[in-house]
Amino acid sequence: MARIELDNLAHSYQTGAAQREYALHPFSHTWEDGQTYALLGPSGCGKTTLLNIMSGLVRPSEGTVRFNGLDVTALPTARRNIAQVFQFPVIYRTMTVFENLAFPLRCRGLAEQDIRTRVNEVADLLNLGSQLHRSALHLTADAKQLISLGRGLVRNDVAAILFDEPLTVIDPQLKFELRRKLKEANQRYCLTMIYVTHDQAEAMTLANKVMVMNHGRVVQVGTPQELFEQPQDSFVGYFIGSPAMNMLECRLSEDGIRIGNQQLRFTGHKQVAASEKTRFAFGVRPEYVTLSASANDGGLPVRLIDVKSVGAFRIVALDLDGQRLRAKIAADVPIPSGGVFVRFAEGRRLLYADDRLVGCD
Repeated sequence: MARIELDNLAHSYQTGAAQREYALHPFSHTWEDGQTYALLGPSGCGKTTLLNIMSGLVRPSEGTVRFNGLDVTALPTARRNIAQVFQFPVIYRTMTVFENLAFPLRCRGLAEQDIRTRVNEVADLLNLGSQLHRSALHLTADAKQLISLGRGLVRNDVAAILFDEPLTVIDPQLKFELRRKLKEANQRYCLTMIYVTHDQAEAMTLANKVMVMNHGRVVQVGTPQELFEQPQDSFVGYFIGSPAMNMLECRLSEDGIRIGNQQLRFTGHKQVAASEKTRFAFGVRPEYVTLSASANDGGLPVRLIDVKSVGAFRIVALDLDGQRLRAKIAADVPIPSGGVFVRFAEGRRLLYADDRLVGCD
């Protein structure tokens, strides 16, 4: 496995332009050896471009790519010793499942007994053991993608395994199990795995660390817990979480912040430098909004709009002085029938200035 360093990396698909439009804006980052990472963001944000640069399919316009200190920026894919699993299955349909899994190992001249041992091990991990002697031609799309995953996992000499949304064609019922198996494979083989997805559930349950991207920029890198609890950019708050983080327009006041005409005590704004053009927003996760029938302890009055049941929870839509607010509460927690007031959990209240986190209280 490899430690992958990206040094001032950037890419534009334009050539000779005086002022380039970046598909991937300049940034630096290091992927540590043996860890699982996710590249998370909406379609067109630069995830696949970044993955293809690391694999050698795309040469970056600027910057350097290093594997274990070796500059591989100009090296072709074949010389980077990586495995790549694509969104749609790439297999040899005329071969059996066993032959497909064994193919990368035979190309490297491994002994037949070593090949058999390794293929059986990976097949058991992916529940393909009973299908090893079947032709790949008539398998379902799910099974074919399992073979693609297996061909990425079967080699133990690769610098990294790069996954480009490999679970897209997998039946939803199998996705959870496959994410668990990929984590198990990482723990068993200490693989460096980089996984592209637009699905926050995949990223948050699979990866040790997640890189969130938007419009070609890396907006935050952190553990799933860090991204949920402390989004450094308002986009991360919107993109991660279900429902998304509440973002309410606000302004600073002497004792805290004002949301419309409502005053909220907030001490984490004292050192914030701002101009008249600075846009402020108060951020709080729906999980940290509680309801009561009393204004005691700083509760703010709200108007109840709607209640939706989602299994063990209910999503409560509220109006706070003209702005929409959502609370996520357990199904067995009563909702006040008269006047409704909201409180926000201490330590979970965030302040954003021009979309960047500047305070927490």
